[in-house]
Amino acid sequence: MNDGEFDLDGIRDEMIEAMLPNVIFDGWGTQALRDAAASTGHDADTAALAFPGGIPGTVEYFSGWADRKMLVELEKHDPGAMRVRDRITLAVRSRLEVLAPHEDAVRRALTFLALPQNTALGAKIVYRTVDAIWYAAGDTSTDHNYYTKRALLAAVLTSTTLFWLNDQSEDKADTWAFLDRRIGDVMRVGRTTGKLAGVGNVLANLPSPFRFARQIRRRASGF
Repeated sequence: MNDGEFDLDGIRDEMIEAMLPNVIFDGWGTQALRDAAASTGHDADTAALAFPGGIPGTVEYFSGWADRKMLVELEKHDPGAMRVRDRITLAVRSRLEVLAPHEDAVRRALTFLALPQNTALGAKIVYRTVDAIWYAAGDTSTDHNYYTKRALLAAVLTSTTLFWLNDQSEDKADTWAFLDRRIGDVMRVGRTTGKLAGVGNVLANLPSPFRFARQIRRRASGF
């Protein structure tokens, strides 16, 4: 039997979506995956085939699931007719709005990725998201700007996500204002020097995602 005999991505989507409510109580763990498989009519062997990497694979797929939904939302707004700044802002906002019903699952995912053994996976996940956003925004750079843009957007994405998780303002208005300011910082670097010194200044003024992730991990340590 090979992967072509299954709609594996469809099965993964089903399981992730069924898993999200359980993650609130069980975290990103084997019990949540086992319950999701059972509730969607799949056995343990199918779950293992869908997520051969185990729980890290489910967290990684959850991020990819959010990325795909983000891109679908972005296409609804005719991104080709928008300024690059507006496309990037809309992409980050769309991703957070896609995740809005699953804030606790996002918080649990950050807690999981903050563990020392999972930090490389966290970096990989963030890179894939920011790369997808820049690609959707029409970025075709191949020089050092390619990496500069992604480093800056990674800092914006992580800091905005952490701000969003703690934002109690109506309709997350404070988050969108925060995001707009951070995107403004990125655009200013791009319009001026584009040098690493400029990048460093922007990154230094953004909240550290790892510091906030450690705080989230400590708060969640009782679960």
